[in-house]
Amino acid sequence: QVQLVESGGGLVQAGDSLRLSCAASGRTFVTNAMGWFRQAPGKEREFIATIGWNSGITYYVDFVKGRFIISRDKAKNTVYLQMNSLKPEDTAVYYCAAGPKLTYNPPMRYWGKGTLVTVSS
Repeated sequence: QVQLVESGGGLVQAGDSLRLSCAASGRTFVTNAMGWFRQAPGKEREFIATIGWNSGITYYVDFVKGRFIISRDKAKNTVYLQMNSLKPEDTAVYYCAAGPKLTYNPPMRYWGKGTLVTVSS
């Protein structure tokens, strides 16, 4: 099992920046991909970004390219999502996830409980 705990969410204004963190523990060696997803009120969960745990290769959904950056610190078993130029439509619960295969919008096996990001206009 892999446990994922997100942190860093909160209430910010449009144009602000926020950095989310995801601390991984347990059998992290079984994961190759770490990623971020989000779910806005009344909408389905959607893919944001993923990163190869060993390779560092990244994939992003188009609407966050140039604004969000995913990174990882292997020594700390932590994945980050730096979010810049936030918009009200970025308001959502953001979930960290881990899985065995690195692709664009990969199938994930493990999920965190999420952290709420609210962007006011």
